[in-house]
Amino acid sequence: MKLFSNKDGPATPGSKLPQLALVGMPNVGKSVLFNALTGTYATVSNYPGTTVEVSRGVFRTAETELAVVDTPGMYSLLPITEEEKVARDLLLKEPIALALHVVDGKNLGRMLPLTFQLIEASLPVMLAVNMMDEAQQLGIDIKGDYLEKELGIPVVTLAAAHNVGLRELKSRVAAYVESGNLSRAN
Repeated sequence: MKLFSNKDGPATPGSKLPQLALVGMPNVGKSVLFNALTGTYATVSNYPGTTVEVSRGVFRTAETELAVVDTPGMYSLLPITEEEKVARDLLLKEPIALALHVVDGKNLGRMLPLTFQLIEASLPVMLAVNMMDEAQQLGIDIKGDYLEKELGIPVVTLAAAHNVGLRELKSRVAAYVESGNLSRAN
C-alpha cells in the first residue's frame, strides 16, 4: 500500500511548461541550484492561500524549456510546518515532470528517507548529492554510480557553491527532458 500518491492536480498557474521541483531539507543548496539552473531571473510569490514564498524560474536547454520551482525546505512528505505542507502540496498536487531531490553529502543517511518517500509517491526523482567537497574533507566517499544503481534513479554528485558538477547536473536534466521521459508533463 502506498502512503503517498501523486495524483493529477491543477496545472501551475500561468505555466504550460513541464515543471522541475527542487526538493530537500533546509540549507542543502536548493537556492544555489535554482540560481544555477535559471540564471538571475526568478519570480517569487506566496503559494496560494499561504504566506510561504516560492521561487519560480525557467531552465532552458538547446531543445526545450522547463519551469523550475524552488520548494520550501522539507524533511518528510508528512508535514509539520506550513512550509513543509506547501512543499508537499506542490509535489503531490501540481504536475511535476521531475523532482530534483537535493541532499547534503555529509548527511546522506539522514536525508535518504525523503528520497524513498518521493519514489514511493511515484514522482520521477533525480538525486543531487551536494556539498561533496565538505563530505570529502570529512573522509566520506560517496560513489554516485553505485548509489544510482542501488536506488534505481539518476544520481549526480556536486559541490554547487564551488560550481563543481553543475555542468553534469544540467546535462543530466536536459537529457532527461529531451528524452521525452517526462511524467505528467503538460
